Amino acid sequence: MTEKLKKMFAYYRPYRFLLYSDLFFAVLGAAVTLVIPLVVRYITSEVVYFEANEASRAIFRMGVILVALVLVEFGCNFYIAYFGHIMGAKMEADMREDIFGHYQKLSFAFYDNQKVGHLLSRITSDLFDISELLHHGPEDVLISVIRIVGSFAILSRVNLKLTLVAFAFVPLMVVYAVYYNFKMKQAFARNRARIADINSQIEDSLSGIRVVKSFANEEEELKKFEQGNSNFVKAKKTSYRYMGMYHSGLNALTTLVTVGVLVAGGSFLVSNQVDVADLITFMLYINNFTEPVRKLVASAETFQNGYTGFERFLEILSIAPDISDKPGALPAKNLRGDIEFDNVSFHYEDNNERVLNHINLDVKAGEYMALVGSSGVGKTTLCSLIPRFYEVSEGVIRIDGTDIRDIKLEDLRNAIGIVQQDVYLFAGTIMENIRYGKPGASDEEVIRAARRANAHEFIMAFPDGYDTDIGQRGVKLSGGQKQRLSIARVFLKNPPILIFDEATSALDNESEKVVQDSLEELAKDRTTFVIAHRLTTIRNAERILVLTEDGIAEQGTHEELLAKKGVYEGLYHMHF
Repeated sequence: MTEKLKKMFAYYRPYRFLLYSDLFFAVLGAAVTLVIPLVVRYITSEVVYFEANEASRAIFRMGVILVALVLVEFGCNFYIAYFGHIMGAKMEADMREDIFGHYQKLSFAFYDNQKVGHLLSRITSDLFDISELLHHGPEDVLISVIRIVGSFAILSRVNLKLTLVAFAFVPLMVVYAVYYNFKMKQAFARNRARIADINSQIEDSLSGIRVVKSFANEEEELKKFEQGNSNFVKAKKTSYRYMGMYHSGLNALTTLVTVGVLVAGGSFLVSNQVDVADLITFMLYINNFTEPVRKLVASAETFQNGYTGFERFLEILSIAPDISDKPGALPAKNLRGDIEFDNVSFHYEDNNERVLNHINLDVKAGEYMALVGSSGVGKTTLCSLIPRFYEVSEGVIRIDGTDIRDIKLEDLRNAIGIVQQDVYLFAGTIMENIRYGKPGASDEEVIRAARRANAHEFIMAFPDGYDTDIGQRGVKLSGGQKQRLSIARVFLKNPPILIFDEATSALDNESEKVVQDSLEELAKDRTTFVIAHRLTTIRNAERILVLTEDGIAEQGTHEELLAKKGVYEGLYHMHF
């Protein structure tokens, strides 16, 4: 826990001035609340016995002092509320940047086992709770300790017996609060898990809204949502029960302090052990030490929420990227595109069954190679190993004779362009989406890339041309249009190695012809891997690789493979 707290406190470092000034004004504000009852005691015990004129002047002076103290308290509270929250917001932003940056480093293997809603809750609600702790935690504890200790010190000088009566309830309040805070911590953890489930379910449902509506399954989605919502309400009920016991119990104990002081003070008053002014002072101070107890308990609650969130935050940051630059990785700015698979095998982390088994393959720079085979034999996986989306389990992949693990990851991926069947376009304009292939590209470069991808004509048919907003994931475009934008993006990137992952399989014949022309233009003089179900798209490939569950079964040109009358011929006749 100590190590985790050190990591938490490290986020204060850039904002030390804000932290120290926040704590200074917290101490000053707490001191003011301790002084005000003493001024009242002075008036009730001393000033009331002055002569009329002198008493009036003294009361006026005390009134001015009280107004000044109120203004000081106002200024302190404003500084704490405004600048303290700014500090918390900046620290929250720093953490959000850290966790989002870490998300970017994690590999496909991590995202294969995660729900977006759960990841989203770590970067939103969790971080808000952490920032509340980092802002309110130190000042609340400091204010509470000063007010409790200060009240005890002042009241002890006024009347020790009555002070002991008043403070006798404090240990009981602390024990009561600690017990129910522990219960609330467990309940809050369950709430967090439930709301993450709901976020994940909502994200899944809204992302697939077209599928939902196409099957008229709105009621099914509502049922799934209602189930998650119901689980959340159940978890909330438990936490609210503990919160109810906590708040009502502390209210009752605070009232008991007042009752205890009144009863004991009344008896002391009768026996002349305390005077009326001192009893009034005690009554004014009751809130000064019972409210801090509440605040300390609330701080404990904030600590439970924030610390639980911080543990979840560290949980993500502690996941080391399983694919990263090794020490001494080499830059590679001008790769030719010679690719060699040397005895490569692969299996996923959570499954020991091999997807690829002892693959040996040599692809020359500029070669156009097609991968065919039934679903699940590892065509996409084989291509995903080249940019290191996954790490090989055994063997070596080399580009231009260099192990890809010895090449800087950024350079490696910059040398590879990928066009997939499921095109992902970001919300924004056509210009922004094409420019994603090369963020610093000029408008002229973007337009030139679009022309080469056969996209310029349809883009200019829109009223806003390249400034057309395409909606979330490009919903305003057809499949062929989206695919051509993704090809334009790769044209702009201009990599020496290409991977086409079933890039035309979801298109109609007319769109397929246009996109196929764009792909063939893109593939000129580049090392190209084409994964295809439609064998018509790969007849002209220089080499066709036939994959089965046992590895590479056959390889050759279209005519050579048909002549072998093996696996490829069977696939060919299945399609035609």
